[in-house]
Amino acid sequence: TQVLFDIDEEDKGEALSQHSEKLAIAFGLLNTSSDTVIRVVKNLRVCKDCHDVSKFISKVYKRENC
Repeated sequence: TQVLFDIDEEDKGEALSQHSEKLAIAFGLLNTSSDTVIRVVKNLRVCKDCHDVSKFISKVYKRENC
């Protein structure tokens, strides 16, 4: 429901899996120590899926959630 484009259900899943916020968080987890806060800054709104994933990741990896 978070994809606002008129595309097939299969393509919606692919569109959601390629959001840059998730890639930035993954890069940060791989390249920083566990006590480092990861902040993703962008000038657009974050979709609900990316927001929920970032909250989940912060709990799992015990990182600060801003």
